Amino acid sequence: MSDRVTLPEDRDRERRTITDGFFEREVYLSREETAAFLRELADQLEADTTVTVAGSTWEIPFEYRDPIEVEIEFASKRERELEIELEFTERGDGSDLSVR
Repeated sequence: MSDRVTLPEDRDRERRTITDGFFEREVYLSREETAAFLRELADQLEADTTVTVAGSTWEIPFEYRDPIEVEIEFASKRERELEIELEFTERGDGSDLSVR
């Protein structure tokens, strides 16, 4: 099992670690590449509360908390489209709660 989920076309270059700011990537993968990516992600989810997603020049390590938001969206206007989105929320240290 890998310690990061790497997008298929981006495997062997030096990476910078992104931990702040805004970052967005959209990639197009084959059915087989998508399945492999999701399997690697599932392995990370089962193993720990940290996921690392990477591309050719970047990686994003992210420690998250349960629950994970899963959003399903279907639209059939001009073209039928199904969107599945996973949203991970940053794991807090719990210091904002106290008992008095």
